[in-house]
Amino acid sequence: MKLLTSLTLAALMTTGAAFAASTPTATPATSATPAAKPAKHESSMHCEKQAKEKKLTGEEKDKFVKQCKAGNKAN
Repeated sequence: MKLLTSLTLAALMTTGAAFAASTPTATPATSATPAAKPAKHESSMHCEKQAKEKKLTGEEKDKFVKQCKAGNKAN
């Protein structure tokens, strides 16, 4: 009886791995949308870096980053 249980368990584990290894289906042609996000993220990182260089903290940093993302010059 232990042999039957062990074989069943092994078969179930193998089946799960087989499904996980299958190739994903093709994504829709709307892959252009995610390409726009890194540019915004890069801008956010740039603004964060500038705030760090200016040694801003708290509300001053938040205000600077918000203005920087909007494209306004903040001093």
